[in-house]
Amino acid sequence: MHSFGYRANALLTFAVTILALMCAMASISDNFNHPTPSAHVQVLNINWFQKQPNGNDEVSMTLNVSADLQSLFTWNTKQVFVFLAAEYETPKNSLNQISLWDGIIPSKEHAKFLIHTSNKYRFIDQGSNLRGKEFNLTLHWHVMPKTGKMFADKIVMPGYRLPEEYR
Repeated sequence: MHSFGYRANALLTFAVTILALMCAMASISDNFNHPTPSAHVQVLNINWFQKQPNGNDEVSMTLNVSADLQSLFTWNTKQVFVFLAAEYETPKNSLNQISLWDGIIPSKEHAKFLIHTSNKYRFIDQGSNLRGKEFNLTLHWHVMPKTGKMFADKIVMPGYRLPEEYR
């Protein structure tokens, strides 16, 4: 007959193979989920818009961020990292992205939210390019699964403009 070591090895190999197969099936099952998240951002106030002593523009805003990201969650979702970015063009750079707010959503129950906040991170442009500048607010998210590859997407909300004069 076979020894104890041989039987243990066969059982362990079979268990690891089944585990790998289940992980692959979990990863593949996420491809059948077609999420439909929604978001809306409202700029309530420009708290200040100033030129720093070094010549850079700085903006502070009060925002209402509402989103429904529940459709991003499946049984394989561990958490979702979400952040709001201001995106605009300057003569020097075709795309400038500045993160204004971020958060980690640990579960589907927390994925529908309304947040009233000032920008968490400083909105600074290197130079004086922000006066009268049009910009987009973009809600980005990264879905972190329990197993399989991470995926990211975004919702772009255009039509925002900064004041012509410093405040």
